[in-house]
Amino acid sequence: MPGDALVKCPFCKKEEEVKVLDSRSASDGFAIRRRRLCTKCNRRWTTYERAENPHIKVVKKNDSREAFESKKIHDGLQKALQKRPVSTQVIEDITERIERRIYDNFESEVPTSAIGEYIMDELKKVDRVAYVRFASVYREFEDVSEFVDAAQESIPDSEDNNSE
Repeated sequence: MPGDALVKCPFCKKEEEVKVLDSRSASDGFAIRRRRLCTKCNRRWTTYERAENPHIKVVKKNDSREAFESKKIHDGLQKALQKRPVSTQVIEDITERIERRIYDNFESEVPTSAIGEYIMDELKKVDRVAYVRFASVYREFEDVSEFVDAAQESIPDSEDNNSE
């Protein structure tokens, strides 16, 4: 059958012919989700096939460069949103949107400043407290007035106009 291949089963660890039971587009449209069946132990599992993104380097403040890792964005979002009423799925969706923006707008290098701004844009829409938390670390606030400014910045224009 087309789609059958020799793959190591994650359960029995045998490299056997594995049947592909189902293939469909993953939720983001950039991956293929496959349900597989080991012909040796009859266990099923899911794999995801994703095109490899071009290798982008992150240019840090000190001008050093390191490989881009979306996990760092995810971890930063989790810290900012710690103990906030935001689901893990929302954090994953935000991470994917930011990663997509980076690959859409940069070819080989992305400055940390752009990544930080993308994160703040997303946090501002989801949770104002997390936005101020992240901004305080990212922008290295040194006094209370900077917190107040960031909090004011996080209030949507429509709420601003209602308070007058």
